[in-house]
Amino acid sequence: MIDTWFAKKMLATMVLPPVGPLLLIFLGIVLVRTWPRVGRLLATLGFLALCILSIPYIASSLVQILGKDPPLDLVGPIDAQAIVVMGGGVRLDAPEYGGDTLGRLTLERVRYGALVARKTGLPVLVTGGGFGDTTPEAVLMRRSLEEEFGIPVRWVEPSSRNTHENAVFSATISRDAGIKRIVLVAHSFDMRRAKAEFTDAGLDVIPAATGIPGNNQLQMTDWIPTVSALQTSYWVLYEMLANASRLFSPPVSLPRN
Repeated sequence: MIDTWFAKKMLATMVLPPVGPLLLIFLGIVLVRTWPRVGRLLATLGFLALCILSIPYIASSLVQILGKDPPLDLVGPIDAQAIVVMGGGVRLDAPEYGGDTLGRLTLERVRYGALVARKTGLPVLVTGGGFGDTTPEAVLMRRSLEEEFGIPVRWVEPSSRNTHENAVFSATISRDAGIKRIVLVAHSFDMRRAKAEFTDAGLDVIPAATGIPGNNQLQMTDWIPTVSALQTSYWVLYEMLANASRLFSPPVSLPRN
């Protein structure tokens, strides 16, 4: 039986850029001899999708559609009992680190989580699992927070494979520790879904988003396609699909303590 998580990941990969547009181009090339108009249309659509989604201005605009959380106010007191830092991917078998290490998104969250922990003094929970023989994200996050940032980690949740499981498994740990209100560290583009999942799991959530889009003036370079813009478009479109799936199958909220 195919694992549901794996099937969803494969489906997202086939639909989202760059694979989705590339498949359209390939299909268009295959069909151009038998159905010239259809083939040319598909190839053109695929090419345009790749180009448009690679434009920094377009990618930034897509991020804005998901919502823009204000930065967490770290000046005054925060009414919370713990900080939860979500994993966002692992870089496998990094030679310079002698094994698995934090991916870009996870490292950005860990760095911001360390700042929030240092400013607030709240205890930290890290959440994120592994796949196969890989080191769980949460284990790598704890190692980074403690050894590189000097921030102790009180709880490690090493079994979750997605945002829903991040929330459910972290909520179980939190309830056992008597925690009802958390500061949640995730990226701006996925904070909406993350907050909803943790709320459904029975926790009160204060969002602490990182990677919040700035208000920089539009420049000519914002219209030149880049790989980083395409990556951002992928993340945003992935979140849009995930948010849409929640609308069609909303989870049942768990009781609060």
